[in-house]
Amino acid sequence: MRFLLSFVFTCSLMLASSPSDIENEFSADKEETLFDPLSGYNRIMTTFNDNVYEYVLKPTAQGYAYVVPQPAREGIANVADNLLFPIRFINNILQLKFQNSMEELGRFVINSTLGIVGFMDVASSDFGLKQHSEDLGQTLGFYGVGSGFHIVIPLLGPSNARDIVGLFGDSWANPMAYVEARDANLLDSFEEELLLKGFLAVNRTSLHFEEYDSFKKDAIDLYPFLRNLYESRRNKRISE
Repeated sequence: MRFLLSFVFTCSLMLASSPSDIENEFSADKEETLFDPLSGYNRIMTTFNDNVYEYVLKPTAQGYAYVVPQPAREGIANVADNLLFPIRFINNILQLKFQNSMEELGRFVINSTLGIVGFMDVASSDFGLKQHSEDLGQTLGFYGVGSGFHIVIPLLGPSNARDIVGLFGDSWANPMAYVEARDANLLDSFEEELLLKGFLAVNRTSLHFEEYDSFKKDAIDLYPFLRNLYESRRNKRISE
């Protein structure tokens, strides 16, 4: 069960991204030939996810943002990102990006100490060490594994067959999978762990919901819009 929750936690962090970054990198009008045998299901799930966002996640995140100052919310997101260091480190090595992996190690050491367990991204602001986001899905793509069929994951959003395999693999490198309840008086139950995942999702959404709204309003058909953005973004990251 802990590894299942770790998988969900990994998905929620690694599938989340700044919509403004996506909008700047890719054109929503770009049509691509994609293997999409589940298009009927994917359309339904895209509508479901969007409704959950509009009527549950967004209002909750707006209320949360009203109460919690932005610097605190950014710090919480930084801590969560810092926890994913092993995934980035391992996958940079697997892709033979050894300098990037060493920079990731440096970032982790600096942010975990000077940055107070990652609350502040001192490595970027003071040392010029930028994050090198790599995951197992990108590693598989690096070695020529195709994306397979596109699929929309409930509550998490667009993905594909290759990236789902990658997310399961990455979840084993997530430190939270190895935190036992006896090691701390936290996360003693399944419900408490779900609450933590939900809290992190709300926190991340509170930093980006206006950006999501700004590019979503330009979509004539939301499902292919999000599908093409996702696949284009993944292909670009693999090629870098």
